[in-house]
Amino acid sequence: MRAGRHAVIAMAAGAVLVTGMTAGARADTSAGAPETGGPSATAIDAYVRGYAERTGLPGAFVAVTRGDRVVHAAGYGHTAGGEPITEDTPMPLASLSKSFTALAVLRLADQGRIDLDAPVRSYLPEFTMADPRAARITVRQLLQQTSGMSDRTFPELTLPAPDTLAEAVAMLRTAPLATEPGTRMSYHNPNYVVAARLAEVVTGTPFADHLAAAVLRPLGMTSTRTVDTTEDLPDRAAGHVRAYGGLVRRDHPRWFANGSHGVVSTARDMARWLVAQNGGGGALPGRTVKAAQTPSGVGGSGYGMGWSTGRTAGGAPLLRHTGWLLTHNSAQTLLPASGYGIAVVTNTGMVSGDDALVLSDGLVDLVEGRPDAGAVPLSTAADPWLAGLALLNLGLGAAGVRRARGWARRHAGRAAWRRAVRLLPYALPVALLLGLADLAGLLMNRAGTFGQLTYAWPALCVWAATAALAAAAVVAARCLHTVRARRAAPDDVPRSPATGVQEPGDRGRRPVRPVSSRR
Repeated sequence: MRAGRHAVIAMAAGAVLVTGMTAGARADTSAGAPETGGPSATAIDAYVRGYAERTGLPGAFVAVTRGDRVVHAAGYGHTAGGEPITEDTPMPLASLSKSFTALAVLRLADQGRIDLDAPVRSYLPEFTMADPRAARITVRQLLQQTSGMSDRTFPELTLPAPDTLAEAVAMLRTAPLATEPGTRMSYHNPNYVVAARLAEVVTGTPFADHLAAAVLRPLGMTSTRTVDTTEDLPDRAAGHVRAYGGLVRRDHPRWFANGSHGVVSTARDMARWLVAQNGGGGALPGRTVKAAQTPSGVGGSGYGMGWSTGRTAGGAPLLRHTGWLLTHNSAQTLLPASGYGIAVVTNTGMVSGDDALVLSDGLVDLVEGRPDAGAVPLSTAADPWLAGLALLNLGLGAAGVRRARGWARRHAGRAAWRRAVRLLPYALPVALLLGLADLAGLLMNRAGTFGQLTYAWPALCVWAATAALAAAAVVAARCLHTVRARRAAPDDVPRSPATGVQEPGDRGRRPVRPVSSRR
């Protein structure tokens, strides 16, 4: 995370608390009574309402299916613009979009129009990179995220956003590969940008049109579409971030989204999507859906084509993909053993408000008969501690400034380099603040900016900023008092030739003049 790391953080100490959740109208719940042993629509609704009440969740939609039936599809709360969310309210799916793009490309393979194991460049000559190995990248490797492209060599979220798929692919011309194609899985949005552009070129139609014809219309997903940038998302992707137990409405910066995280959908449509993913409806070939869900196994990877394998808390297998924007997050989950599908989208941002994943895990517990664990997003529990540490930083900084004059007096006789060494540890909090985005990117294996980090976890940024501010203030105060002490020293007092400061034994002593002898 590089650009914007020197931005000044201006976060309010008391965030606006958003409450008053209301459930939207539900679709298909009467016909969606689950089979014996599963939770009812009423139980699912009660769980979501309870979660919203204890967390202040501003808005969400939830879809739960079993086999080819819809158990529950509903909207809750409101959008960032204040509109009620219903089962027909469009919300951004973020990276769940990759599973849609994968199926759109796989449908071309079904029709014999592409070979998944052929080089991408054979269909998309414009795809070039600053690495000769890129010529060997196959279509399958794009979809399985094993192309060798990585945020480490092309940090796309830190760069100016293009306007079209063609422009987004052109930006890769100066990027090297991080690894040999086909040897390692590395999650990277441009893999799916290139895949979407490939579909566009092969079909001769905009990717949005091909996605609609190959995937969305056959599934009856008439309210689902894909867009180019976050500015094209509902409310321009405005949502909320969590801070200190409250919620702050924030607009989303402009990102390119098509192919990787540009799909918009509703609870009603996502219920249809889950049914198809569980083999229901027959609108898509079962082998194609299965191919997308099967992990590549490259380097031990559990990632398939827009789906990852995992286990529930009870040990049952699951398929899942999560998605994050700075102001929304999403999760889709399949439980093959029981035939359940779960999709959740919330208008709270990544990390600070991972509500979609927490809600999804709670719904999995409900399906498998475990009690509600009362889980909340990480920041809800961590922010009070960070607030306390931030106040401690300010208190320690104030105390250090008050004692700076005494420090300067005590160290006045020391060499300048010794004083500098004593001040050096105070550079660490400043370095942490300036490098916080890079550190977060290293831990998350995703590159972004400091400005983006203020969305992801405001309280963490405030803590780091107060530590840097306190350290800088102490250093500035000590240096100021040291300079003042030197200026106030008498000119005729002997000084050390090495350091230029008064000799300790000569402070306050008047020069002794020789007394003339008398005869």
